[in-house]
Amino acid sequence: MRRIWILLTVLMVLTACQRPEVTLGEPQVRPESETLRVGTLYGPQTYMSTGQGLSGFDYELAQRFADYLGKPLEMQPYSSRSELYYALAKGDIDIIAAGMTESPNRRNRFRLGPQLYRVNQVVVYKEGTKPPESVEQLSGKLTVVADSAFVETLTRLSQTNPNLVWEQTAEKDNDELLAMIDSGELTYTLAQSSSLDINRRYMPELRAGMVLEEKVPVVWLLAPTGTDALMSSLLSFWHIEMRSGTLATLNEKYFGHVKRFDYVDTRAFIRAIDAKLPRYRPLFEQYAGELDWRKLAAASYQESHWNPNAVSPTGVRGMMMLTNATAASLGVTNRLDPRQSIKGGAKYLKDLIDKLPESIPDNQRMWFALAAYNIGIAHLEDARKLAEAQGLDPSAWQDVKKVLPLLQKRKYYQKTRYGYARGGEAVHYVDSIRRYYDTLVWLDNQSKPKDGENPTSVPEQQTVSTAAVNAKSAQPPK
Repeated sequence: MRRIWILLTVLMVLTACQRPEVTLGEPQVRPESETLRVGTLYGPQTYMSTGQGLSGFDYELAQRFADYLGKPLEMQPYSSRSELYYALAKGDIDIIAAGMTESPNRRNRFRLGPQLYRVNQVVVYKEGTKPPESVEQLSGKLTVVADSAFVETLTRLSQTNPNLVWEQTAEKDNDELLAMIDSGELTYTLAQSSSLDINRRYMPELRAGMVLEEKVPVVWLLAPTGTDALMSSLLSFWHIEMRSGTLATLNEKYFGHVKRFDYVDTRAFIRAIDAKLPRYRPLFEQYAGELDWRKLAAASYQESHWNPNAVSPTGVRGMMMLTNATAASLGVTNRLDPRQSIKGGAKYLKDLIDKLPESIPDNQRMWFALAAYNIGIAHLEDARKLAEAQGLDPSAWQDVKKVLPLLQKRKYYQKTRYGYARGGEAVHYVDSIRRYYDTLVWLDNQSKPKDGENPTSVPEQQTVSTAAVNAKSAQPPK
């Protein structure tokens, strides 16, 4: 009898030591839906509602997949990863498309779609905080999102670093944790490198520390059973999008322009939004017309930093830095008058957009027009011909931006019609405007309610402790 009691006691202790896990159960078999039901998380790289509609890498790709299947898209944002997993297990959604990375646990629990792009897992801290030099220095000062791949990484590291302690929370998402780092409420967190790049546009004090995992694939998740047909369609779709360059286009659209980070410029821009933009915003809104006023405002900041008296050594001046000749052709009599300059610059941009070849997609025409605003439409056409000669797509911005710097090399420009141009500056010019624009969109949306903020949810988990930008002043003449 004594031996039996001892055995029962040991079993109870061992059971108490086991880590609790969420039991999802077997996915329910349901008739094929008439729509493509995709679960996601809010975020600038996944799914976000803006004044210009819905955006996000995962949203755009999901919409294309729905079109490929010939079905309407139902994109449902959830509050946490656990809710997404629960919805997939219940059969409420067909796919999880939320910027999630491949991991051993996810390989065991789900079917993983093909690789969309790769990211690093990095330690994030605030400027002024001592950067951790080892995993041990993270202990007791680190908070990560529950059910994330970061938890798996830390669990693995704890096997060789038994004193490692961290917290995981289901009450905050990753962007909120980054904001808490920025405000000084947290010391360290982990983030995907792409997420950090995006958020540093709004929170320039964020810094990247150690890389814990390198080049981890980002994938979509499907239920482990009953999804053969859907996976087959997804693989076929993925091959088509890879060959057509769509994945590369989306990657460049959401991540390509944020990789160059300038701390001083980003801080200056955020200050200017408060100090200068309110004075000129009505003019940008009035004269933008069909353009997004925030793109016009971003271009103006790149040109003059919203200084109506700005003058460059080359003679361009004003809010939109117009030449005398361009100003005259637009009916601008005083380039230093903010109203005239903004009105003229907006008209000039619209004219450039209208002059672009019809083969350039609508969602990329603004970036081509801005490049033409910087170096001239003739040099832009030279770059497009260079791109075509190299087997690239002359109507895709991510391809043309690769060859624009070649206009500065004799080997290439001596064969073009219009010769030398500072194409590298044009690339930086457009990338900077896109970063400014993204920041304006993000700030604009902070005061707006999110769509679908009350998804059906499972009970929230408790927070648990677990062991184990170069500022550009003046531009060349337009």
